[in-house]
Amino acid sequence: MTQEPHRDALATRRAVLAGAGIAGLAGMASGCASAAPSSTPASVPTGPGAPSAIVTATATDTGGAASGGPVTASGAGGGQAANVLGSTSEVPVGGGMIFTAKKVVVTQPSAGEFKGFSAVCTHMGCIVSQIVDGSIRCPCHGSQYSIKNGSVVGGPAPSPLPAEAIKVDGDSIVLR
Repeated sequence: MTQEPHRDALATRRAVLAGAGIAGLAGMASGCASAAPSSTPASVPTGPGAPSAIVTATATDTGGAASGGPVTASGAGGGQAANVLGSTSEVPVGGGMIFTAKKVVVTQPSAGEFKGFSAVCTHMGCIVSQIVDGSIRCPCHGSQYSIKNGSVVGGPAPSPLPAEAIKVDGDSIVLR
């Protein structure tokens, strides 16, 4: 006659509860990590087929973009061209462009001066969504950063947006 192994009911219950607790923590952690895409405003499309860049012009813009509204631009293809973010003509003076696919913001504080910053908010990791009146804005909790140097100008962000290495190559803006 064979005996079935004796199972301690308390140990089994503990294993189930511990597993449920770990699954819950994992769900919470992944929820925090994915907060940026789900908290993007409805005016900013996400997912497959979504534009790779969003431009928001300021009221002082004379570069042809509609004042205050998002304008989309397509990203570069594969190979070495994959590091080309866009054209200098797409970045309005006194404004900027958010390259969501690369998580990079390119601004043009004054004519011919281009700056690159991370598009990831330093507060909770959301992707910034607008550039208005000289500031880069995060939709999640209202953090605002200067288009000149990425410094915090408002909101709960604890530190400036990190600089991104970009260069202007002819009319192209290239991520290094």
